[in-house]
Amino acid sequence: DELTSVLRDAEENNLIDKGVLDMMEETIDFSSTPVKDVMVPKTQVISIKETEGLDEFLPRILESAHSRFPVFDEPQEKIKGILLAKDLLKFGPGLLGQEENLNFDLAQILRPINFIPESKKINILLEEFKTNRSHMAAVVDEFGEISGIVTIEDVLEEIVGEIKDETDISEAEDIIQLTENEFNVSALAEIETFNDRFSANFEASDFDTIGGIVLNAFGKIPLVNDSIEIENFHFTVLSANKRQILKLRIKVLESEAE
Repeated sequence: DELTSVLRDAEENNLIDKGVLDMMEETIDFSSTPVKDVMVPKTQVISIKETEGLDEFLPRILESAHSRFPVFDEPQEKIKGILLAKDLLKFGPGLLGQEENLNFDLAQILRPINFIPESKKINILLEEFKTNRSHMAAVVDEFGEISGIVTIEDVLEEIVGEIKDETDISEAEDIIQLTENEFNVSALAEIETFNDRFSANFEASDFDTIGGIVLNAFGKIPLVNDSIEIENFHFTVLSANKRQILKLRIKVLESEAE
């Protein structure tokens, strides 16, 4: 508390800027944060079943654009390992439906996964990630049940804030058109921007972003793949955390007038 007070005084006196203050405060809190606070809950994890064929889970890999996927048993209770998307590259001809790789065996290319308790502190987990050269771990509750997944990115974001990669929607491009009537939209897109792009009439008096409109319609923090229709738009949640919606897939529906 004393150190935090000194840092805030330094920021007020322009000795450090606000970004440095925020990062240093996050670093101070880092050692006391449990994994449970940063993990992705099991219900929001994009995963693969060990019984699925390549043609069944490949579309999910392509759409999510993630690099690692936990592989569950059929009851979705135990994790058998991690599938790295890059490990599928050697099956290139088979991915295209040719006959060379019909003997594809998912179990043969799985990587091992570490299991950690929800109570583990993330500073200790970061050291384990570095030591083991791993990027993902399965989180278990007090009863030994899988409660979520945590990645090295989840941990680092507690210090530096959200890390965007090339698959994320940039601030300068809140709306990306996929097909004639489907779009990926940042939940932080301003309502006025959304209305102008789609000739919509959402009110900006109560909410500033389209994510606020959708969140209010759900009445709760939705899970990944939850969907809802508002006016003539079908919204599907592509990503969310425990506090807010991050990214949406929008399908523009034909109105009765059209």
